[in-house]
Amino acid sequence: MRIVDALEADIASGRLIRGQRLPTHRSLASGLRIDLTTVTRGYSEARRRGLIEARVGQGTFVSETTARAAHYGPAAATIDLSMNLPPQPVEAQLDRRIEQGLAAIRSDAGLSAFLSYAPPGGSVEQREAAAAWLRARVAHATAERIVIYPGSQAVIFNALVSLTRPGDVVVTEALTFPGLKAAAARLGVHLAGVAMDAEGARPEALDDALRKHKSKLVYLVPSQQNPTTATMSAARRAAIASVIRKRGAVLIEDDVYGPLEPRLSPIATLIPDRTYYAASIAKCIAPALRVAYLLAPDESAEQMMRGCLQATMQMPAWPMVALATHWLRSGIADDIIRAIRNEAAARQQLAARALKGVTYAARPTSHHLWLPQPARFDAAELLSHLMRNGLAVVGEAAFAASASAPRGLRISLGAARNRAELGQALQVVSRALTSPSIRQIV
Repeated sequence: MRIVDALEADIASGRLIRGQRLPTHRSLASGLRIDLTTVTRGYSEARRRGLIEARVGQGTFVSETTARAAHYGPAAATIDLSMNLPPQPVEAQLDRRIEQGLAAIRSDAGLSAFLSYAPPGGSVEQREAAAAWLRARVAHATAERIVIYPGSQAVIFNALVSLTRPGDVVVTEALTFPGLKAAAARLGVHLAGVAMDAEGARPEALDDALRKHKSKLVYLVPSQQNPTTATMSAARRAAIASVIRKRGAVLIEDDVYGPLEPRLSPIATLIPDRTYYAASIAKCIAPALRVAYLLAPDESAEQMMRGCLQATMQMPAWPMVALATHWLRSGIADDIIRAIRNEAAARQQLAARALKGVTYAARPTSHHLWLPQPARFDAAELLSHLMRNGLAVVGEAAFAASASAPRGLRISLGAARNRAELGQALQVVSRALTSPSIRQIV
């Protein structure tokens, strides 16, 4: 255990760096003058914790990530890049920071203080911490207009419950977040997907759809749009805001990827009185923490959304909100986000090398890329070919909000446990695009 603790401390301090080769079991046992089996057991425990990884024929190395293989359910593919996850680089120190954060909370108030019922939407202190964090992107954020939710999906569902009725039409991108599709289907709400380009929804298409469907609600992901990675420029955001204001509509702005694009101001800054702005730590830290923040357009809307939250799920997970709040206040959240953003950039650079000559859409710090369907390939056959070769990705059917939605594949780079695994997956993609065995479209 002292070997494991020493490894963990040296990784956290930077004395050991990602990918660094470690001594062999025998040489470390000799250097420490201890039994070989003791070193073997120490390395095994370090691997179990995700600190190190063994590579066949090469040796033992400091892990590039704290993510470990799942130990439940049958594996449908050798490498699963179907879920859009943030990577977990060792620099983020998530395991250690979770432990330290919970220890700080326990020291301050005791963990049992967070096991009872809590105010729906968060306490005043938690909402103030959220507002302070959001003001880096949305200057008008105040605690009085913030509701804390158990994840972005809960924000979307509650917004549709509050702002629509069965049969209403919500206008969105032609390819949109599957969570919106699921919530809309459950509530009997229809989606109208509008034409997109490299910057996302086209203003004229949005205007036409709002007029045609007499819709008053829009859902958009302006930064690193899922699945296409389309990101709106400042000019495009202004044009979209102008259309929404002209048509008297309301916007649900899903800025879940916003912290990965910190220089771009949300549309909420242009039409704060017409925007339900949703932010989350799911894509910039970790999805399982289930903490998201809604900035309502006014205090009346905040009360409506808080009441809906109480009616549907009572409150967010109190211990998780406490941990997220500790990270926001201490600046740890920004440190983690910076490490994850840097890892995302490194993975995009790896993808650019592996897919050289392939046409695809991406952003320098996005967790995913969008591969438009090559004209000569049958989409179903391409997906099947990748699965047969051990790689799971997602096709456009999961995202389509209109019959004319673009066709292609979303490849989630962050889902790979490390860069070596990602490199293997991208080689499968590259080989598939030149494979004569895939059925061609005549």
